[in-house]
Amino acid sequence: MQSNYYVYVYIDPRNFEEFYYGKGKGNRKNAHLKDKKDSEKTNIIKAIRKEGLEPIVKVIAKDLTEKEALLIEKTLIWKLGKNLTNLSSGHFADKFRRHHTFHLNLNGFDFENGLYYVNVGERKGGNRSWIDCRKFGFLSAGQHPKYSKPLHTLNKGDIIVAYLKSKGYVGIGKITATAQRVNDFRVNGKPLQHMQLYNKNIFKNCHNKNSEYLVKVKWIKSVSAEEAKWEAGLYAIELIKASLENQDATIKFLEKEFKVSFSDLLYGA
Repeated sequence: MQSNYYVYVYIDPRNFEEFYYGKGKGNRKNAHLKDKKDSEKTNIIKAIRKEGLEPIVKVIAKDLTEKEALLIEKTLIWKLGKNLTNLSSGHFADKFRRHHTFHLNLNGFDFENGLYYVNVGERKGGNRSWIDCRKFGFLSAGQHPKYSKPLHTLNKGDIIVAYLKSKGYVGIGKITATAQRVNDFRVNGKPLQHMQLYNKNIFKNCHNKNSEYLVKVKWIKSVSAEEAKWEAGLYAIELIKASLENQDATIKFLEKEFKVSFSDLLYGA
């Protein structure tokens, strides 16, 4: 693995403030001095030269792999992002806290569990019913591993909101047990097979890899399909599971309609 990359900084000699970070090898650090594009970075360089000066260009980390250089570059951009001319947020952006979010509690940064959208997946002639999900405390997906796989990424303690296609949001709950095959699912210690289910198609393919998988849910608030909560512009997607972390409008709507605080639910208050 080559370790010939470095991270460099451009400094304004008029005030000694950094205005650009980059990574590269060879003569990359000096390439911006010849850049003719119209950008905030080149405009600062022009203003510096108008004063009879040159930008201070310094290498601040050397003998790096490309991956190491990218990570250091991103760290510096994140730290001083509001003062820089970098147009890109840099690689590894998904590993860093978003700017202007210190007033928020974010999943993965401030607490372990997450807030997720889960599609109930009810359809005519299908394998699951919201009536059963609500009554017996679960959500399910299956009939092919690619459909059940998203449920396996839900962890105990995660907060989920259940969405019913063409209806709206019907429930808010907490995951109390991770995904398990439908034949292994228990309700108050009894197999689901012994329950009076509205839709028994949930057991289709229960003995092979296409089995339905169920996550156990403690419903905090739930309503019937006829009482589903919805308004234009809310988050809705065909995916089985998705993060709601950045869906501020939908989160506020759900908190108001279901009279809950997701922050309290995630922190266990």
